[in-house]
Amino acid sequence: MGLKPHPDFLRTGEIAARVLEEVSPLVKPGVKIVKICDLAEKKIIEFGGRPAFPCNVSINEEAAHYSSPHADKKTFPSAGLVKVDIGSHVNGHLCDTALTIDLDGTYEKFVAASDEALEAAIEIIRPGVKLGEVGAVIEKTIKKYGLRPVHQLSGHQVKPWILHAGKNVPNVRMHRTEPMKAGETYAVEPFATDGNGTIKHKEESYIFANNMSSKKKLDKLSLQIRNAARRRFGTLPWASRWLHDGKIDVDAAIHTLTRASVISGYPVLVEGKNGMVSQSEHTLFVSEEGAIVTTRRNAS
Repeated sequence: MGLKPHPDFLRTGEIAARVLEEVSPLVKPGVKIVKICDLAEKKIIEFGGRPAFPCNVSINEEAAHYSSPHADKKTFPSAGLVKVDIGSHVNGHLCDTALTIDLDGTYEKFVAASDEALEAAIEIIRPGVKLGEVGAVIEKTIKKYGLRPVHQLSGHQVKPWILHAGKNVPNVRMHRTEPMKAGETYAVEPFATDGNGTIKHKEESYIFANNMSSKKKLDKLSLQIRNAARRRFGTLPWASRWLHDGKIDVDAAIHTLTRASVISGYPVLVEGKNGMVSQSEHTLFVSEEGAIVTTRRNAS
């Protein structure tokens, strides 16, 4: 019979795909980014899942990790590339999926490059294929468009409750890499750019993760926020705006917790030369016959 994906793994992929289908047409110039973040996360819950991480909405040279802070007034520009990256889980079975929207038709080749690179990678995936071979196909496809892969970002293995679990899926050719094995699950995510393919960190972080083993002494407010974050989110990433209720200074507590390494932030990632960036991503199961894509949208 062979190995088969867990029903919850299939279900969470269906949920995320449906959410992207419904939310992405609402990404338009002048719309507030927080509206998209909030709507995507609410729909994941509405459709029977839970957010695996905050909805990322990264624009132009931003490659990843922008998620609206509390009361965000930032809106979509009149032109450019918008990456919408979401994840859901059902009973800890995770998925991660993304697409890029060209706001005015100026950057079609970027979207085509990352989309085609993702499909080319999916086509060769099967047990025994080395991760570096997947990266080689991604790199070759993106370069065909006169662009470069963002080599400092990669796809990743996924396991229950662990979003980045062990093996990475490079976006460039690499030697001496491990093979994919039947039964493993991965998120594959090519990034295409007209920059140099490197990444730099901005100072801002709006997504955080708990250090569950930390036992540092804290003031009353910080302890309250730490306990709420651990209780609600466990080991999964969370957004600062998820904890805002208007009653306490959440941002001050987050600052304290970050400095004490009780939580860690995910800085907004920007292309090294401020190049434009597109992203495409699916989550898949490695079967004996090849990749079973769980986040396939009706239009993709």
